[in-house]
Amino acid sequence: MSLKAVHVIGGGLAGSEASWQLAQAGVPVVLREMRPVRATDAHQTDSCAELVCSNSFRSDDSEYNAVGLLHDEMRRCNSLIMRAADANQVPAGGALAVDRHGFSAAVTEALSTHPLITIKREELPSLPETTGEMDQVIIATGPLTSEPLAQSIRALTGQESLAFFDAIAPIVHRDSIDMSKAWMQSRYDKVGPGGTGSDYINCAMDKEQYENFIRELLVAPKTDFKEWEKNTPYFEGCLPIEVMAERGVDTLRYGPMKPVGLTNPHDNRRPYAVMQLRQDNALGTLYNMVGFQTKLKYAEQTRVLRMIPGLENAEFARLGGLHRNTFINSPLLLDDRLRLKLRPGIRFAGQITGVEGYIESAGIGLLAGIFAAADRKNETLASPPRTTSLGALLAHITGNASAETFQPMNVNFGLFPEITETFKGKQGGRDRKLAYTVRGKKDFGDWLGQIRTNIAA
Repeated sequence: MSLKAVHVIGGGLAGSEASWQLAQAGVPVVLREMRPVRATDAHQTDSCAELVCSNSFRSDDSEYNAVGLLHDEMRRCNSLIMRAADANQVPAGGALAVDRHGFSAAVTEALSTHPLITIKREELPSLPETTGEMDQVIIATGPLTSEPLAQSIRALTGQESLAFFDAIAPIVHRDSIDMSKAWMQSRYDKVGPGGTGSDYINCAMDKEQYENFIRELLVAPKTDFKEWEKNTPYFEGCLPIEVMAERGVDTLRYGPMKPVGLTNPHDNRRPYAVMQLRQDNALGTLYNMVGFQTKLKYAEQTRVLRMIPGLENAEFARLGGLHRNTFINSPLLLDDRLRLKLRPGIRFAGQITGVEGYIESAGIGLLAGIFAAADRKNETLASPPRTTSLGALLAHITGNASAETFQPMNVNFGLFPEITETFKGKQGGRDRKLAYTVRGKKDFGDWLGQIRTNIAA
């Protein structure tokens, strides 16, 4: 007997991954994406899994880094997002960064050609009743959920959606960067996937240049908020540079402009401050300004950013911007299978659940797809252990976090059950991280062996 389709709402990273996991497990999928019928404030295309901010999935180190461990777990689950990322990677030191257009094209092609996936370009204006055709639904509409659907969620749950602002970093044409002032180098010359140790363009500042830059950053006109937006907080992991500058003159020097691990070959000295650019496409013609998300008005962005040595004549393929993100109070509203407690036929997945970051969003989409496939097959499925990246994220958003203070969270070892072993000496911190990943990889392998029939082949 053929299985009934699961409906996935939203074609971002989480919705794409959930759809893939369902279809590969033999469950039909109807994937509904409102673009291009209805646009958002941040997307530029109608492709699935479009990357609207950075093109980086962050560290790919699965031995000493929690997000690298998450990469590893998703690869072991035959993740479509990781497959497309690996096939479209660009040099980025120890990080996994991708050609954003090649990446989304690969995801869109895989979903469009899968025999069990039907893509419908239409908006879902409200939560379904989960009866009849749409008895199982995954809401993966991300941080840019349309207002009608957001209103429907609020009406059902009785809870106001939490919200924060997210800022986008500018992208620069490579041939407009003055390499007589800039240079190529990864921090500490680190070699990552597809990299050489010279993967970033670095623009150095001396103390006077840096302080002048901060001064202009603070006085330049910024994007105005609408009245209803004024009490919406920023996400701390993605602060605009001008907000960081307001916290102190040296804040940027200890953040995205830190000069450590870099030597300017033009004078053989460590700079006072550095702005880095990371390759954004496979051709190497576009570079994004790392950590330089901003809400400056467009004319002021061009003026202020051209104060950076090497960018005096910079041409921008995209200027920075600001958009409002929304997420639900997951610890209060969701069970440990990502189901809405008030209506279990509805699951939530991705950034709308309160995870932060591309790969975290895709990871929760992966779990939603696996859980929904098991439900459709009337099978019992254990959650991944909390000692794993996927398990730690799931536990955080569905119970470990406080509903009163819930905020978006990247995966990190602070979400994992503590390692009780004592580590001493200079290598103690590094050895502790390795202990987390060794334990996590073993426990994840044991879990995979138990649920093998539910994982995409």
